[in-house]
Amino acid sequence: MKKPELLVPASSLEVLKIAVIFGADAVYIGGEAFGLRAKARNFSIEEMREGIEFAHLHGAKVYVTVNILAHNRDLQGVREYLKELKGIRPDGFIIADPGIFMLAKEICPEIERHISTQANNTNYETFRFWYQLGASRVVTARELSLEEIREIRSKIPEDMEIETFVHGAMCISYSGRCLLSNYLVGRDANQGSCTHPCRWKYSIVEETRPGEYMPVFENERGTYIFNSKDLCMIDHMDDLLTCGVNSLKIEGRMKTALYVATVARTYRKAIDDYFDSPQKYKENLSWYEEQISNCTYRQFTTGFFYGKPDENAQIYDCNTYIREYTYLGFAERITEKGLVEITQRNKFSVGETIEIMKPNGENLSVQVKAIYDETGASVESAPHPQQKLEVDLGAQVEVYDILRRQE
Repeated sequence: MKKPELLVPASSLEVLKIAVIFGADAVYIGGEAFGLRAKARNFSIEEMREGIEFAHLHGAKVYVTVNILAHNRDLQGVREYLKELKGIRPDGFIIADPGIFMLAKEICPEIERHISTQANNTNYETFRFWYQLGASRVVTARELSLEEIREIRSKIPEDMEIETFVHGAMCISYSGRCLLSNYLVGRDANQGSCTHPCRWKYSIVEETRPGEYMPVFENERGTYIFNSKDLCMIDHMDDLLTCGVNSLKIEGRMKTALYVATVARTYRKAIDDYFDSPQKYKENLSWYEEQISNCTYRQFTTGFFYGKPDENAQIYDCNTYIREYTYLGFAERITEKGLVEITQRNKFSVGETIEIMKPNGENLSVQVKAIYDETGASVESAPHPQQKLEVDLGAQVEVYDILRRQE
C-alpha cells in the first residue's frame, strides 16, 4: 500500500511555504485569472515561479487551478495564460472544462492534467473517459461514498490516480457547480465569483404580499437552510488509506496560514502514524481531534463517505465559524539577537501568553517578553495589522513557526 499524497491549498506565496513546511506533499494554487477563487489574493506569475521553486526544493509539488467553466470570450485568454504557465512548469493543472482541457493538452502536453471535482466525476466510466483523453488524475465528486470510490478504483487503470476531498467547507452543490449566487446577485460561482449564499439566513415572501417577510423554521432550529457542517475525516484515516485514493485533498484556498498549518500538520501526522502502525494511529486519535479543532471550522461531518447525509449534517442556527485560536503571524526571520521577526496579523501585547506552533507537532506556551517596532523602539502592544515587528519570546523559534493565541 503506497502512502497517499497530502494535498493542501494555498492562498498566497507565504501560505504555500507554510503548507510545505508543515507537511504538505503537494499544494494547489490559483493564478490571477481562470480559477474558481476570484476573491482570493491568488498568485502572480512571478509568485508562482518562486512558489514552485520553493516546493520543488523541499520535495513537494504544485498544481495550478484553471477550473472555470469557460465561455467563448474566455478561450483566447486561457490560451495565452497556459503559454505563460508552460514556462514556469507547475506539476499539474486542475481543470473542469473539456475545452480548457484540450487547450492544455495542445499547449502544455508535458504538464499533467487533473480533472476537477467541478466536472461531476461520479462513476468509473467517467474516469475511464478522462484517462483515454490523457488525464492522469480525477478528483471524485463529493457525493461519492467510500464504497463507490473502492469500486471505481477496481475498474480503472492502475496508473490512473484518484484524488478526494477529506477536509474543509462543503458547498450546497457538493461538487461545486452551483447557480444560486448567479441567480440571486449575478455573480457566477462557475466563473470564480461565488458570494456563498448557502451561508445566508432566509425568510419566505408570499407572492401577493411583497415585502412581508415570514420566518422559515426547520423543527424550530433556525433558518440557515443550506448551511452544511465542514467535512472532517481525521477520525477515519483507516478507511481512507485503504480505499485506493492516491491524493487526500484539503479544502480552503481562501484560508489563513494558521488554518493551513494546523490542518496540514494534523493530517501529516495521522497519515505517517498509520503507516508506522494502525495501532499508533488509533492511540493518537484524541491528539488529532484536539489539534484539528484549533483552526476555524463550522462543526464537523463525514459528508457522503458513509452514505447520504441526514439532517444532522446541517447547521440551522448560525453561519459563524468556531474559532479557538487567533493567528498572530509566523517567524519570517530570526535576528542575531534571537528576536523573532514577524508581520503582525492580530493585536497582542507584552506579558501575554501565546503559543509557538511547530511543524513537528510541538506547541510551546511562552510569554511575550518584549516587542520592538520598525524603528527599534520598545512598544507595549502591536495594534496595527501588517506591522513589521521583532519579538522577544525567550524560546527557541525557527523560521516558519506559527505564533497564535488561544481565545
